[in-house]
Amino acid sequence: MTKLMKILSDEFRLLTFRPFKPDTAILNSYFVFGLALTWLCGIGRYWDNPKAELWQYLGLGSVAYVFVLALILWLIVLPLKPKKWSYKNVLLFVSLTAPPAILYAIPVERFMSLESAQSANVWFLAVVAIWRVALLLNYLYRVADLSGLKVIVATLLPLTLIVSLLTVLNLEHVVFKVMAGLEEHERSANDSAYLILVMITTFSVMASPLLLGAYGWLIYKDKKTNN
Repeated sequence: MTKLMKILSDEFRLLTFRPFKPDTAILNSYFVFGLALTWLCGIGRYWDNPKAELWQYLGLGSVAYVFVLALILWLIVLPLKPKKWSYKNVLLFVSLTAPPAILYAIPVERFMSLESAQSANVWFLAVVAIWRVALLLNYLYRVADLSGLKVIVATLLPLTLIVSLLTVLNLEHVVFKVMAGLEEHERSANDSAYLILVMITTFSVMASPLLLGAYGWLIYKDKKTNN
């Protein structure tokens, strides 16, 4: 129980932007806890979505995603010379940021009108996205010891690339359909959130070249300074 209370306390501190130091003696327990949270949130995200596939209903996509996201973050940020930067640490951080996604599990369409449910899902998307981005900014600033333009680029570049890739793969099955226009019988409580995703994707596609340019300049600047 003491071990669980320590993990829960540290999880709360992380989600409320306060510094904490994981107990290295129970580090594997942190990983189990983080992946369990991710799995449960993954199940909750799709349990009432008729467009989801079996692997999404089982929460497997969310679990796989944290490993991929952690790898992308680790690789992209590594050339910016962050401190305490290891794949294991990044994976632990990403898995522990899962709880905000539990908002997606609320079946608002069951007790709200379609329009109200769409609005609620948009707010859920905004809260989860802003919260997680803020957590990443905080992690890069406090733990990785980055600052200034490096923090901004290290936060936004991986996210814009991931959003663009996910949209190309069309994992939500409906993003391009929304862009073309949904018929009345195809409407759902998630449609407004999908429209927001289209807007985010448009921003990502436009911002990616600028962020890549800034990223390359920062790496060049660091190498020139070290030489």
